[in-house]
Amino acid sequence: MKILILCTGNSCRSQMAQGFLQSFDKNITVLSAGTEASGKLNSKAVLVMKEIGIDISLHTSDQVKKYLNDEWDYVITVCGGANEVCPAFTGKVKNRLHIGFNDPSYVTGSDEYIWSEFIRVRDEIKEAFTKFYTENIK
Repeated sequence: MKILILCTGNSCRSQMAQGFLQSFDKNITVLSAGTEASGKLNSKAVLVMKEIGIDISLHTSDQVKKYLNDEWDYVITVCGGANEVCPAFTGKVKNRLHIGFNDPSYVTGSDEYIWSEFIRVRDEIKEAFTKFYTENIK
C-alpha cells in the first residue's frame, strides 16, 4: 500500500497526516509532497505532533514532481490549493481523494490562540485520517 499526501507547501498539514498514517500502520508506505514545497517543516507542526508522541522532525519537504512517475494506491490532497492544481501523474494512481483542512500556519493572534489552532487542525487531521484508514486500509 502506497499513499502520497499533497499540500501546497508540504510543511504542515500534509506532514501531520503523513505522521498519523505512519503511526497507524508501519506496513504502509506514506509520503508527502507539495505543489510548491517550502523545503522545510513548520516548527509548530513538529511540536504539536511531538506533544502527542509522533515525531515528524525527520520528514522532508519535497516537490510533488519527485513522485509523478510512481504508482500510488491513494493520492490525497489536504488543502484546496493542492486540490486545484494537483498535477497529472504519469504513473498509476488507483484513488484520488481530497480531505481538506484549514492551514494553521496563516493564523494570527496571540501565541495561545495560534497554538490552539495548531492543536485544532492536528486533531481534525487525526480524526479524518483515522476514519480514512479504518474505512479504506485496515
